[in-house]
Amino acid sequence: MSLANGRSHLAIPGPSIMPDRVLQAMHQPAPNIYEGALVELTFGLVPDLKRVAQTEHHVAMYIANGHGVWDASLANTIAAGEKVLVPSCGRFGHGWAETAKARGIEVELIDFGKRSPMDLEVVARSLEADKDHKIKAVLVTHVDTASSVLNDVPAMRKLLDDLNHPAMLFADCVASMGCDRFEMDAWGVDLAITASQKGLMTPPGMGFVFFSPKAKEARDRLGVIPKYWDWQERAFPEMFYQFFGGTAPTHHLFALREALNMMNEEGMEAIWRRHDVLARALWAACDAWGVGGPLELNIDNPAHRSRAVTALRIGSPHGTALRDWVAANAGVTLGIGLGMAEPGDPAFHGFFRVGHMGHLNAHGMLGTIGVIEAGLQALSIPHGGGAVAAAAEVIAKG
Repeated sequence: MSLANGRSHLAIPGPSIMPDRVLQAMHQPAPNIYEGALVELTFGLVPDLKRVAQTEHHVAMYIANGHGVWDASLANTIAAGEKVLVPSCGRFGHGWAETAKARGIEVELIDFGKRSPMDLEVVARSLEADKDHKIKAVLVTHVDTASSVLNDVPAMRKLLDDLNHPAMLFADCVASMGCDRFEMDAWGVDLAITASQKGLMTPPGMGFVFFSPKAKEARDRLGVIPKYWDWQERAFPEMFYQFFGGTAPTHHLFALREALNMMNEEGMEAIWRRHDVLARALWAACDAWGVGGPLELNIDNPAHRSRAVTALRIGSPHGTALRDWVAANAGVTLGIGLGMAEPGDPAFHGFFRVGHMGHLNAHGMLGTIGVIEAGLQALSIPHGGGAVAAAAEVIAKG
């Protein structure tokens, strides 16, 4: 017998749960793409996207995922042969670096492993050694979706300012935007990227590049920019089709409009607070399970953990076994331990992730915690007790 019948729950770190309102907004015929309501809707997205990113600067929209806007961010700012510095704290930091290398950009990669944020003293040594200011940008992953580490972006800006280094500050906010606090302008970020499928609660397929005047100046200095990635017409369109370099992603736009409506209704401060409480509830449960058992949080210090995703270690083969059990028996999908070990390595089966981003509330989190505990019991994986009570206490205190 399975208890998975009924509405399933997606607890992976993207694509996230799509609200009924968003699904219903997409359920309409194909629109007129030349004039009228869709055109007005799209222009109206711009101020609301900027509100989510906390910026007064510019935004370009792409039919792409996060990998696409990695490419777009670099295509508009860094020429082949120029140099970037990448402090990496997981698989996605490496991914942005790989994208830069593929564009002929020189990359200085500082690998901080998978269990800690970037060490600013180490980063400082690289910047101090760059006497000729060859480093044009520092590419920081605000939250690495694989390791669940949260990096201190304002501290990176302070470091650049203290060293009087002119490098631009880029932030990958694919996992974090709309979940973890991010304030582009107040934090002095020159360019930020995100995508539609996580905190924005919209199907995968749209990516966004937010850029400052300094980043715009970098684009204006470049000689050749691939037509599709060039943000000039997308951010400053004279005609509607220029938003997307061609046909608009019509039903994604309907979805995004409704998702932004929901975010406007809740307010960014409340959204950040909700994600914080629900994340801390999960961590409290994990701390309880870890007493007398193998489960542990990948990131030890709570200040360095994302409020959007939590990576966990439980030892092989327990990670895969637990994911399989909760999916088959309780209708909950947990994330794989992406980038923690190679798929062919037996250690790969010792990790899993819980996504807690976007359209999630207290009963969604408590239900996920309860199902994980049921799986631990069913599989006879050693664990401490009191996890659900510990999570409930966090939620009760808010």
